[in-house]
Amino acid sequence: MSKTIAISPGCLSGTVIAPPSKSAAHRALICAALAKGTSVISNIALSDDISATLAAVRMLGAEATVSDGNVTICSAGKRSPFCGENIFCNESGSTLRFLIPILLSFGGRFTVSGRGRLMQRPLDDYFQIFDQKGIQYELRGDKLQLEGTLLHGRFSLAGNVSSQYITGLLFALPLLSGDSEIVVTTPVESVGYIDMTLEMMRRFGVRVQAQKNYRHFYVPGNQTYQPQNVTVEGDYSQAAFYLVANELGSKVCVTGLSESSSQGDKEIVNMIERLKKDEPVHIVDVSQVPDLVPVLSVLAAKAKGITRIVGASRLRLKESDRLRAVCTELKKLGVLIKEENDALEICGASRFFSAVVDSHNDHRMAMALAIAATAAEGDVVICGADSVKKSYGNFWEKFAELGGAIHECQQPMETCFK
Repeated sequence: MSKTIAISPGCLSGTVIAPPSKSAAHRALICAALAKGTSVISNIALSDDISATLAAVRMLGAEATVSDGNVTICSAGKRSPFCGENIFCNESGSTLRFLIPILLSFGGRFTVSGRGRLMQRPLDDYFQIFDQKGIQYELRGDKLQLEGTLLHGRFSLAGNVSSQYITGLLFALPLLSGDSEIVVTTPVESVGYIDMTLEMMRRFGVRVQAQKNYRHFYVPGNQTYQPQNVTVEGDYSQAAFYLVANELGSKVCVTGLSESSSQGDKEIVNMIERLKKDEPVHIVDVSQVPDLVPVLSVLAAKAKGITRIVGASRLRLKESDRLRAVCTELKKLGVLIKEENDALEICGASRFFSAVVDSHNDHRMAMALAIAATAAEGDVVICGADSVKKSYGNFWEKFAELGGAIHECQQPMETCFK
């Protein structure tokens, strides 16, 4: 049974260290596993997603030892072809899409699997590549069976579905015996994540030539990842919840964030400043930062005027249909909000009423609703609160340490209200 909690209104106060960047941790662990030698990745939080990548790293043949927030990776840098192994990705889209090309670079026959909505999320760009390259594949329910070897050459894919496809190929292509190129057929969304990939690859000694707009990449083959020690930086996408809480009356000091970070979600700082302006209509394009939408919508509900959040079509393909989930749950809190095909329209100066809301098994929804609850006019009950384990396992503990008034509920829901 999923966890249900009730939150009483009240401001948060105190200091919190931004949790380690999940995106940076995925990339560092994978690069370390592809390097011959020993690497130490420091400041790791073992969320469900990172645990999935850590398990996959071990399937690549690397030894991984976890101690006090550090992961030591010892790897030979190569492994023999796969012979029927199953790589379980849990609900991590990054793990799944990053690993598929890497696994195929070693060749053989294997299965990648997941749970929840993971295997329903788009893989069509990879399937088109498989058809072109003669790689055999079959998707059955929560399992994708693959057989073949990725060979160097030319790869075409869209840039407006997920940057994770591009990252997966970028990781794998340097390992191949010849040079490759990636041609991106549509403008790239979530550019910041590709910045993070290329930056991490450079740290591990791998070079890629990229056009400024990321529509074309040239990847020399026969490269070798070099072991490195990496400290994972703080995560702006998680810090965003506390930064928005401050705009609702809380006083939380967030430390551990780098102003020079290439994380796209650093844009939350600018978005907050924009929504402070006294304008009748705010237009916010989230095509580069879709993960910010749940908490940004909470902020928009309290801002002056109308906020239109646009460029959000990819949110329908996340852990939940996030556009619909945000609209459904904020309406329960009393927010005037309208869902469109790729946008949300939110009337500001809303009051948050007492309500029972649902996370839709989506970690970012659960945390955004928690922030809204701090400024509500009565208790807010969040069903599916344990979904935060996907990215920020101790979120509720930190929330309580900052003064958040929470208690776990039992059924029926009515018992949660004081």
